[in-house]
Amino acid sequence: MTTNSRFSRRQFLQNSLAAAVGLSVIPRRLLGGPGHTPPSEQLTRAVIGCGGMGMGHVNSINTDCKLLAVCDLDSARLAQALQAAGPDAKGYHDYREVIQRPDIDIIHIPTPPHWHALVSIAAAEAGKDIWCEKPMTRTIWEGQKVVEAVQRNERIFRLNTWFRFSSTFYGFGTTVTPIKMLVNSGLLGWPLKATVNATTGFDWKFFWSGRTDLVPEPIPAELDYDFWLGPAPWKPYHPHRVHSSFRGYWDYDGGGLGDMGQHYLDPVQYLLGKDDTSPVYIEADAPEQDADACGSWRTILLRYADGCEIILDGENKLTEAAFLEGPNGKLFKGFESDIPDLQEKLAEFPEPEPQVTDFVDAVRNRKKFALNESNGHRSCTLVNLAKIAVRLRRPLRFDPVKQLFIDDPEANAMVKEPMRAPWAIL
Repeated sequence: MTTNSRFSRRQFLQNSLAAAVGLSVIPRRLLGGPGHTPPSEQLTRAVIGCGGMGMGHVNSINTDCKLLAVCDLDSARLAQALQAAGPDAKGYHDYREVIQRPDIDIIHIPTPPHWHALVSIAAAEAGKDIWCEKPMTRTIWEGQKVVEAVQRNERIFRLNTWFRFSSTFYGFGTTVTPIKMLVNSGLLGWPLKATVNATTGFDWKFFWSGRTDLVPEPIPAELDYDFWLGPAPWKPYHPHRVHSSFRGYWDYDGGGLGDMGQHYLDPVQYLLGKDDTSPVYIEADAPEQDADACGSWRTILLRYADGCEIILDGENKLTEAAFLEGPNGKLFKGFESDIPDLQEKLAEFPEPEPQVTDFVDAVRNRKKFALNESNGHRSCTLVNLAKIAVRLRRPLRFDPVKQLFIDDPEANAMVKEPMRAPWAIL
């Protein structure tokens, strides 16, 4: 598999260091012989996409690794990134030139989501490890292809959301570790229902909705808008489509679902033990959606084959809801429960299996990171299933093995959406 672009595959290989011997670019730390870089040397990285989140990657994310390149399609943003990146970093307009550099080990991808799959796959094929922003991919099929490319090329992949393994979980005053212990203990019973709303500590950020009144405007001289659109359908330029407000349009993301969905739902997937599967039934209650601009929704139900459910309550109507509810008990925001002496009972149970949570260590020792391409694809699938249900506004049945909807061509057309030529994943 490869990605088509303005460069052919032959041109891509000819421009790479390894073209003469027919190999993909291999990170220098994996090369033997003269000039071999020992694993103890500092790893290097590049940041592709230097907007708001991208500048976070430039300034404060994975700074143990040396920053050698920044890339953006907006020359003003690129200049800002170069100023912050320091004297060792070079600026680029085209991400493919960055990926060809054999001295870069890790590619950071804080681009809009419609670029995540193309850049991730190209990076994996060039022998790079990957630190990708959420949501992992814009469609379910793109996620499958990223998984295939990462695993085929034996790359280390991580998503930039961390609540399944560190930091205080939303509204709970604790990490997910004791919550996972509670689920594993069986004290709540089974199956479980998880409710994600303001009552349980989550904000769906409907301010990310798009606009339906856009009037075409001149493209700013500093922005390569055609390249920014890339695989997305061509639409007339308007500043609300790009940069800080792109999340409000289905072509590039998915509104509040796209922005916060993987932050919220990846830990729920982990808690429920669903890292290798997906829901079989999805239903959304939502107003009719515009074909272009993302809108709000009221509730979304995702149900697994064993009866576990995730309820996304956009209107916060379930004001008495527990975050987790089973036949034997409930867990509320703030780690409050109706189970007597919960803390004492939990002390009798083991902690969850340890996870690899240091990305540099994962890269050096070739260990799968805690939130990787496989479980990340499944939690991103929760987001993409919810998006499709909101857009179609009817019950959907999903096959988690085939990763296709059952007897629903219209829904399956949203699983794999076409890319604008010449961009493609083959």
